[in-house]
Amino acid sequence: MEILVCVKRVPDSAENEIEVNKDGSDIEREDLVYSVNEWDNYAVEEAIQIREKVGGSVTVVSVGDQEAEEVIRRQMAMGADKGILLSDEAFQGSDGRGIATVLKAAVEKGNYDLVLTGAQADDGAGQVGGMLAAMLDWPYASLVNVIEILDDKKIKVGREIAGGNQEMNEMDLPCVLSIQTGINEPRYVGIRGIRKVASMEIPVLGASGLGIQTDMVGSSGARVKRLDYFVRELGEGAEMLEGSTEEIVDTLVELLKSKGGIK
Repeated sequence: MEILVCVKRVPDSAENEIEVNKDGSDIEREDLVYSVNEWDNYAVEEAIQIREKVGGSVTVVSVGDQEAEEVIRRQMAMGADKGILLSDEAFQGSDGRGIATVLKAAVEKGNYDLVLTGAQADDGAGQVGGMLAAMLDWPYASLVNVIEILDDKKIKVGREIAGGNQEMNEMDLPCVLSIQTGINEPRYVGIRGIRKVASMEIPVLGASGLGIQTDMVGSSGARVKRLDYFVRELGEGAEMLEGSTEEIVDTLVELLKSKGGIK
């Protein structure tokens, strides 16, 4: 099975104190520590596990500048077979549709049975996977936390839905799936693996190599534009209820009544 996994280089929220810049046009990016998007990491692990069960290969692809190569190499050190970097100044400022357009061109250059994305990336919008599937006219499922390969034409997927319920579906291949965290436990990437892939060639494809019209991507092609970043003002602090369980319940009920939450 040929699997393509879309990955993204993002600021590591565990290693950084994220702040908005003075004019509200972006976050402060100087000295930020970057890593692979968390959801994408689970998607790569799932792809590797599928390959280990049924054979084939795993390719990771990222849209970004040359620095995005570091996350591609990390995922190759994790166990992916190949990597592709999609990089062009024309891609800068792309909205979700623009990124999906770039990825679609990359998918069509290969012969993939399955495309995986993280359930969230693209600034938390969680939209690229669905857009990519629509552009390819392939079946799509989001928030996937179970994948079972039935044969070379069908898979069974489980997805998390409202109320903590699980929904199971059979899907035709090829298809696009957006992977939820918790589907697996991503493996540790060791120094030996990083050294192994350090000198491996990673193809770089731009707009011309992908056959993309530049007015369809980047700032000129974006239909959604970010106006500003801001940090919401903090509200009042929480009120801590004290006393026995019965006293706390009684107090909580009275508070809910006074706020109109219950009658």
